[in-house]
Amino acid sequence: MTGSAKTTDESKSALEEGAALVPRYDAHGLITAVVADSRDNAVLMLAHMNAEALRLTIETGIAHYWSRSRQSLWKKGESSGNVQMVEEIRIDCDQDAVLLKVRVGGHDATCHTGRRSCFYRKIVNGDGGPRLETDSAPLFDPAAVYTGH
Repeated sequence: MTGSAKTTDESKSALEEGAALVPRYDAHGLITAVVADSRDNAVLMLAHMNAEALRLTIETGIAHYWSRSRQSLWKKGESSGNVQMVEEIRIDCDQDAVLLKVRVGGHDATCHTGRRSCFYRKIVNGDGGPRLETDSAPLFDPAAVYTGH
């Protein structure tokens, strides 16, 4: 084994088994964040974090994300009241994705459509090809909550 291969193996082992948090951000400086309800593990949303969002989330216990559409830091629930209080943060084996287990305040809704989860539609195959079926109703009126957006 060459020295560089050994170093690479050691680096991989340290990344996968070590105690150091070394998030691997993508070319845009982002890491994927999967968000689940801490009570029942239901997946609530998928988002992205930059280094500042991850740092603020760890420091404050409140979920922060990077909004790709607005190109700005985003404290989840700041305008809706549906703040995500982080109970646990996990990182995957190669440290390029995080899992946040959260309790949601306010209406207990995460999606900007007013629903508990952003994954409120399922793909079903039927006559004419795949279509979407909605399986939940909004818990609040987004038009009343997100004024001025």
